Amino acid sequence: MNITAEQPAARVPVTVLRLQGDLDGSNYLDLTAAAKEAYKGGAKGLLLDLGGVPYMSSAGLVALHSAAQLLRGEQPPDPAAGWSTLKSVGIDQSADSAAQQMVKLLNPQPRVSRTLEMSGMNVFFEIYTDEAAALASF
Repeated sequence: MNITAEQPAARVPVTVLRLQGDLDGSNYLDLTAAAKEAYKGGAKGLLLDLGGVPYMSSAGLVALHSAAQLLRGEQPPDPAAGWSTLKSVGIDQSADSAAQQMVKLLNPQPRVSRTLEMSGMNVFFEIYTDEAAALASF
């Protein structure tokens, strides 16, 4: 997977991470690292462009959740914890039924959209098809 970062003009500091390739167990930590770098660089919001991601596994869901935690200033779950990490995603979602506001998704492909829906993560993230609208939402 390839990840590029951009800092477009927005009301608050936002970093757009554009992902190309599958998001799975072989590279999900790359997304977490990129989110951490954006946060350290002053980003108050993160827009994940998933238009180039044809497939996302459960490890990708963990990466999305970890990015949201990082942008809230929290420590993400330990990826070495295995299934308990994925279970913590569900606990966090049920604690707050509204979408969090720090990380938003752009242009998920149909297969990725189904993964988000099946996991319930589509409720946790605001999802956009228009980049300008997504940036204006921060």
